[in-house]
Amino acid sequence: LEQLLKGPDPVVGVVTQPDRPAGRGQKTIPSPVRRVAEGRKVPVLTPEKIRDQNFFDRLKSWAPELIVVVAYGRILPRSILELAPQGCLNVHYSLLPKYRGAAPIARAILNGEERSGVTTMKLVEKMDAGPILLQEEVPIAPYETQASLEAKLTPVGARLLLETIRRLKEGRLTPKIQKEEEATYAPMLKKEDGKIDWNQPARAIERRVRAFYPWPSAYTHWKGKLLKVHRAAVAPIDESSPPGQVIRADSGGLLIATGRDALSLEEIQLENKKRLAAAEFLKGARIEKGARL
Repeated sequence: LEQLLKGPDPVVGVVTQPDRPAGRGQKTIPSPVRRVAEGRKVPVLTPEKIRDQNFFDRLKSWAPELIVVVAYGRILPRSILELAPQGCLNVHYSLLPKYRGAAPIARAILNGEERSGVTTMKLVEKMDAGPILLQEEVPIAPYETQASLEAKLTPVGARLLLETIRRLKEGRLTPKIQKEEEATYAPMLKKEDGKIDWNQPARAIERRVRAFYPWPSAYTHWKGKLLKVHRAAVAPIDESSPPGQVIRADSGGLLIATGRDALSLEEIQLENKKRLAAAEFLKGARIEKGARL
């Protein structure tokens, strides 16, 4: 939005999610998008229901030539898709047709992909299935997290969006139809997705830790309490121990057996406690070799 506001075309209005409770006090606060728009005196709509007729009438009164959609989180009805003469343009954080859906960044890391990217496309009624306009590839670093990859992709997305609009105006874009047989999906993340299955190989669990940071976080349980794992590393071992068993818990680290190799827990957070490096955590926690997570 900030880049669009700096661009050559007027932003006639902004639609964003309604104000939601946030933080420990659960105070209702406006979205960052709303704050930016109102700070620039741009009209803002925050409909609870996307199919509300009053909302549609207000949207129509803006007479938009093009509608830009970024991570709005709802499927738009045909009435909105067809409202603007130039249609709806979407910025999606994957190399479509791979990873259609709400969580492409997390799923790419979880599946061990070596590259991600940004796609601009025309929206259609089917989720993320519209014609591709532009794409740019971005490598996924070995220790990439959901947060760090999103930070990489965001400026790329803003730049690609402005480039797409510029080329559309110049008539220099040829939409490319997606190959349905190559489509994969990245469904919305749920809290329970973060639960660690210690029967999986350490490499897969380590990817889960990175993919789900900062939300919903990879987690396990110790003595009935939730234990979040914020950072971890694969530790090859020769010995065989039951998955989830503590192999080592001392100044040298906190090692947990998995379905293959071990996982070194680097940064962890026990329920209602601070996030700590494993060595610091072990000073106050009585986790012994042989205990089970």
